[in-house]
Amino acid sequence: MEDNLRPNNQETEFLTLAYNRFYDLFDEVFDDSFWEKSDWERFSKVSQTFSIYSELLNYEPLKWVIKELKTKRPPMESEIGSELFKFVRNVLSHFPFFEKWDDVWIGKSIINWHKEGLTIDKFLLKYEGKNEVKYRFWEPKKKEMTYLTISFPEIYDENSKIFLKDIISEKEGVKFSLILMKQILNTQVETIKQ
Repeated sequence: MEDNLRPNNQETEFLTLAYNRFYDLFDEVFDDSFWEKSDWERFSKVSQTFSIYSELLNYEPLKWVIKELKTKRPPMESEIGSELFKFVRNVLSHFPFFEKWDDVWIGKSIINWHKEGLTIDKFLLKYEGKNEVKYRFWEPKKKEMTYLTISFPEIYDENSKIFLKDIISEKEGVKFSLILMKQILNTQVETIKQ
């Protein structure tokens, strides 16, 4: 019976490391000085955040949360909180050729250079031509509401050059992403120790 308790010892060790690093990066991104850092430093830390979050989505209770979002939250929030964020992580991880967010691009030929039908290809095929999704978020420290749009490529074919910035912007898009990630991750937190 003890083997079925969540989190088990291995999960606790992983979750502690992952959550601590995620929260540190979250705080850093929401400090105004972060956006004055070099493109490369911002890009590296944002990439880490998407990687950590994607790894955490392998934790079974978080899969349950994502499933619940489909029925309890606004349309597309579950898909954004899982599929889009994994897509961003995979693009950054599998195509590490870029030094800043605004330069990241992909195309069908490089996505499928090895094999068709993998995760990035599947995502783009599924969301090609889908309507944009509008969001807003509140930053309490700044007493400021920010509006943003998440867009999907109109066309995904051999001639397409799809820029990550055209799907989700760096500053506003990353901040929104981290807020949604944190809301999802916080569902599994009992207490936070300083």
